[in-house]
Amino acid sequence: MSEPDAETRLPPVVILAGGFGTRVKALLPELPKPMAPVAGRPFVEWVVRFFARHGASDFMISTGYLGEKIEGHFAALPVRKVRVRCLRETAPLGTAGGFLNCVTGIPRAADRWIVTNGDSLVFADPHPLLAPLRAGVSQAALLGIEMEDASRYGTLETDPSGRLAAFCEKRPGRGVISSGVYAFTGAALEGLPARRPLSFELDVFPLLAARGRVAVARTSAAFLDIGTPDSLVEAERFILQHQSEFLP
Repeated sequence: MSEPDAETRLPPVVILAGGFGTRVKALLPELPKPMAPVAGRPFVEWVVRFFARHGASDFMISTGYLGEKIEGHFAALPVRKVRVRCLRETAPLGTAGGFLNCVTGIPRAADRWIVTNGDSLVFADPHPLLAPLRAGVSQAALLGIEMEDASRYGTLETDPSGRLAAFCEKRPGRGVISSGVYAFTGAALEGLPARRPLSFELDVFPLLAARGRVAVARTSAAFLDIGTPDSLVEAERFILQHQSEFLP
């Protein structure tokens, strides 16, 4: 695979891996959920390899519960051509708090970040998320997945221009759900609440949506999160069927 050029290179990727994984804890008693073994590697490594395949080389992982397992893995078995740094939460910070903990104090040369979860994957090109940020028409962008049955998830409401209007409660039927993949500029972080924990869904996106500054990119690409015992079992087949999506 050739080295990414300036147009295909992704900004730093922050992976959120600080949760407790309550629903699958019985299956992973000594591992944080993102370290679940899937097809010969921890799931979070597949997340790294997916974004590396699309041009990312700089990763920060927000760790918490059993974070030393994640830190130890990447220290012992680094992924070629990328840098992975783990930043530990000393107290639960929430999804947005974990992201801010990673980027606070980091020089903002590119002034953009990709954010994703360490326990889910969607096989959609992340570059379209960056287009509205580069054009200056949005401060943030969110990847939405079109689903025939969105009943397990909350759904996204958009305005006529396709910008995020609101997060809605779970409801049956067709809908667009959040993939948990976001892009932010430095301007999006200005004026955010200082409290912790801080949630993307409950705190950050409602604030940014009220400013009309969140673009929504839609996809119907394959998606999996390993948040339930059933989906964790499904993960092996999911990864093996999509080997071409990952950095070898």
